[in-house]
Amino acid sequence: MVMQMVKIVQQVLLMGIWLLVIPAIVGGIVAAGVDKYKRNFPFLWITGQILLWALFQLICVPVILKGVEGTFPQVLNYYLTATAVLMIPAVILTIRNMRDRKKIFHIVSGKDNNKRLYHIMWGIFWILLLFQVIMAGVMTYADGDDAFYVAVSTITEESGSMYLRLPYTGGSTGLDTRHGLAPFPIWIAFLAKVTGMRTVIAAHVAVPMVLIPMTYGIYYLIGRRICGKRHRERLPIFLVFTQLLVLFGDYSFYTAENFMIARTRQGKAALGNIIFPMLIFLLLIILQKIQENQRVEWMWWCLLCSVIIAGCLCSTLSAFLTCLLIAAAGLCAAAVYRKWKLLIPMAICCIPAVCYALLFLKLA
Repeated sequence: MVMQMVKIVQQVLLMGIWLLVIPAIVGGIVAAGVDKYKRNFPFLWITGQILLWALFQLICVPVILKGVEGTFPQVLNYYLTATAVLMIPAVILTIRNMRDRKKIFHIVSGKDNNKRLYHIMWGIFWILLLFQVIMAGVMTYADGDDAFYVAVSTITEESGSMYLRLPYTGGSTGLDTRHGLAPFPIWIAFLAKVTGMRTVIAAHVAVPMVLIPMTYGIYYLIGRRICGKRHRERLPIFLVFTQLLVLFGDYSFYTAENFMIARTRQGKAALGNIIFPMLIFLLLIILQKIQENQRVEWMWWCLLCSVIIAGCLCSTLSAFLTCLLIAAAGLCAAAVYRKWKLLIPMAICCIPAVCYALLFLKLA
């Protein structure tokens, strides 16, 4: 019994390291390339996870397209090696950034923090967030798509084969390129493998407990932008109302709110609740800098490209939808601000998605 409890604690700690600590350290690479205002923990954590997702997509898809049995250990080794290499500059930059600890880790600051309403609203936000996270883990249920996605993760971990086994029966089949180009279940299998946690528990419990707070972290970043200079007063109110929309948004089985709470383990849920809001956040920053005739740091463009690649990890449809969003925003901004050169970096950021889309059309 004691050994079992020690094993569970070890698995939880390893999962926390891979989903919280490592992404937060990797995010230091992005923080070093942008202005100090963006250096807070939610930004570090979210951008770090986006970079790791993009890295996993770039490594995993070429190995999957080999169509050879037992290639999952290769993905495991390649990704662990790439992450270790990425951690070297990330740790150095994080240590350097920690000298300015208040600007990096102090999420909210200001003279208005002593207001009673301010503390009440933040208290409500954290209580509702804790409620959602606990309910997502305690009241998890088997969705119909789990027969495919979670089964793919389980088969991958146990057999080492990726999209070469039928998830419903376990029998051999040809390479499933339609799903193989968006290997989000393989990422869950990776988490289960490196932590020793069962794949089903990792998918139904661990992943929702992290991705749900990550979603609200992105809305926190968006709220700081749209609430203006008084974001310290308005931000908790904005987040609480966002939570209410999520809690009462289950009016259909296919709403983004339903996917966020009940189907967090699926790639299409991450696409709708993490990738698209993150794209909106980045577009808000880029377009505001253009409006104010400020220089857009190259790191913002790298992050935008990484978000697009990470979207392709979540769903093959992301290759079309993200490019459509970027194209619409770019054309509107170029017409309004009379800066048509803006379309060049936006088009470059969309090249990976276009490549994945063409690859899908060729292999389908």
